[in-house]
Amino acid sequence: MKKTCTFIVVLNLLMLASYGQSGKLFVSYNKLTELTGTSYVLASVENWGKMSVQDQHLLFINTSTGENKQVDFPKDAYISGIEQIKLDTLQINKVVVSARTVNLNENKSIDWRDPMQVFIFTPDGKQQTKITNDDFFVGSWTLNRQTGVMVVLGRVDTNKNAKLDKEDKPEILLFDLKEMKQLVKQ
Repeated sequence: MKKTCTFIVVLNLLMLASYGQSGKLFVSYNKLTELTGTSYVLASVENWGKMSVQDQHLLFINTSTGENKQVDFPKDAYISGIEQIKLDTLQINKVVVSARTVNLNENKSIDWRDPMQVFIFTPDGKQQTKITNDDFFVGSWTLNRQTGVMVVLGRVDTNKNAKLDKEDKPEILLFDLKEMKQLVKQ
């Protein structure tokens, strides 16, 4: 009888401990950005658990209608940069997001050793284009405001060892934001 009572107490403690670990404690809205020339505002959202961020997503909020569009990323993704590109002379209005979304080295989670990707969104969040491959480590990017062409510098994991090293091939990507297509890979 004593063993049965001990077993039930231990089982209840384990059940309570596992239940307490799974709950989300709070939601954090970060990087709230007005998207100029539109009725949209963009928020980066983090769902926190007891110890860390459980997941992240983007929320495109229409301030005229109250409707929103949620764009999900993998559970352990990391959104590092959000920037609106608005060039009226070229009829370009896009949102550029830099994020780590791929666990290239297939370790426990996405971390700083995994590649940064670049995504392009429409201001309403309904269209999304990932302009870099999973094995491309973005170093930096800039925009030529005269042509509307984005220049992305980085390295391709040519030796397929799932990490950035000096043997990897440097590459320059040119991406036309008006036509939404890659122009040149050098």
